[in-house]
Amino acid sequence: MTTPAAAKLTEDLAAAGFLCLGGFEPGAGDGVPDISGGSAVTNLLLIGSTGPSLWPSFRTTPEFADPAPHALDRYTKRALSQIAADHRYEVLFPFEGPPYFPFQQWALKCGGFSQSPLGVLAHAQYGPWTGFRAAFLTSEPVIATPAPTVSGPCETCFDKPCVTACPVDAISPETGYDVPACKTHLASDPAIACWSGCLARHACPYGGDHKPSPETARFHMESFVGLWGADP
Repeated sequence: MTTPAAAKLTEDLAAAGFLCLGGFEPGAGDGVPDISGGSAVTNLLLIGSTGPSLWPSFRTTPEFADPAPHALDRYTKRALSQIAADHRYEVLFPFEGPPYFPFQQWALKCGGFSQSPLGVLAHAQYGPWTGFRAAFLTSEPVIATPAPTVSGPCETCFDKPCVTACPVDAISPETGYDVPACKTHLASDPAIACWSGCLARHACPYGGDHKPSPETARFHMESFVGLWGADP
């Protein structure tokens, strides 16, 4: 993203704790709805966050301070709806539905991502530490973000340390991610290391600079087990 409009969008996203993870021109099979009024979408921008980028902005918000559930989703919707409106985009969120939109499929279309054994996508630069927060849609000429030529890291990661790092073997290339086993382990002891961040994700050799802080990780783990509502 290099035009003045793109630079301003990047600045506004960063100020709120987000970033653009890529973009593409949707086709018929991508599951992207038309713009309001029926105009076809010419470009989709995938908006997300990484481990350390969102927390400093989020923890100072009214949503973080109040006791209502889904604080991160509510902040995300407020902040990104305003940014989208300021830049004349329509916006979709992964936590609203049905219908639920195929954000992982869209990320793969952006390039740079691959499917990991953890169930999440891993990025060539950010590793397994990206969160998909919204998609911005436009039917106007685009400030486009070209898809990276690199593929995601998992295809050439032969050791796959993420698979063996889980203390309860909840990660399996054959059967996928055993969510109940993971939640049961977390619930068994509030002092175990997993509360400071998924050990399998931390074992990934990619994206180390984008890992969340222990405080951020604990917030997400508490959301995962249902203490704060679901904010993935």
